[in-house]
Amino acid sequence: MSRTSDLLLTATAPLIWGSSYIVATELLPNLDPLTVSVLRALPAGLLLLCLVRQVPKGAWIWKIAVLGGLNFALFWSLLFFAAYRLPGGVAALLGALQPFVVIFAARFLLATPIRLLSLLAVAIGAAGVALLVLSPTTSLDIWGVIAGIAGSASMALGTVLSRKWQPPVSALTFTAWQLTAGGLLLLPFAVLSPIDWAGFSPTNALGIAYLGLIGAALTYLIWLRGIQILQPSAVSILGILSPFSATLLGWVFLQETLSGAQSLGMVVILGSVLLGQYALRQKETLTPLKEAAQNTPNQPFAGGAG
Repeated sequence: MSRTSDLLLTATAPLIWGSSYIVATELLPNLDPLTVSVLRALPAGLLLLCLVRQVPKGAWIWKIAVLGGLNFALFWSLLFFAAYRLPGGVAALLGALQPFVVIFAARFLLATPIRLLSLLAVAIGAAGVALLVLSPTTSLDIWGVIAGIAGSASMALGTVLSRKWQPPVSALTFTAWQLTAGGLLLLPFAVLSPIDWAGFSPTNALGIAYLGLIGAALTYLIWLRGIQILQPSAVSILGILSPFSATLLGWVFLQETLSGAQSLGMVVILGSVLLGQYALRQKETLTPLKEAAQNTPNQPFAGGAG
């Protein structure tokens, strides 16, 4: 695939993540954040593990635990906590800070140069998200703000480390490992949640199935594949397409109004994504990582198919 095709495919992940807001509010209003996070990650991860039949061994056990914690356990918990404590717009704006962290983390962990044009693109994107989601009556909760910033930093660091630590397995296996690790790390805390399981409805099951199979397994497979073959900075800025998608879906399916400022914000977001990719436009050579991704790395590893 060409770089443009890789980018377009990777962009579908945050576009699908935008639908999580509707699913959570419409299908899962009675479930707490930790329960949703566990039910989203662990069943999907175990299902993928059954498909790939590979488990990590040696040093990859702790590395996958770190990645699962950063990309899923910490990120999802903090994301949902922020969403419950803050207006959705503020939570989305804090999420737009993630590309900033990725740019600087990639500089220190991957020796990737910092491009001023990339920083400008991220700043413009954050401004676009602000236009899209903020209102004059927006209120702030300090713990929600802290959770939102910490969540963005968690996934940003997980994004960079997912590029730095590349096991010789397929993206599907890498996704299975991280999802399972994230779900297992959350499990001890989720059992303490005060959820009334008697009230768990078929509607809840539908919402969890969508978030797990589509919003986690499929999208993170696409996302991690993108990290594997593209620069983390090129991938991370695509994340601001999530509030773009959420707003658009709310307008289409929930009959939410779309103001002039929001329309401008959507245009600014798309422009920032294009500018961010232009900043990284130099032609990439085919790295061993990309060759591995294109050559279907299905060789037995770390215990094989057992």
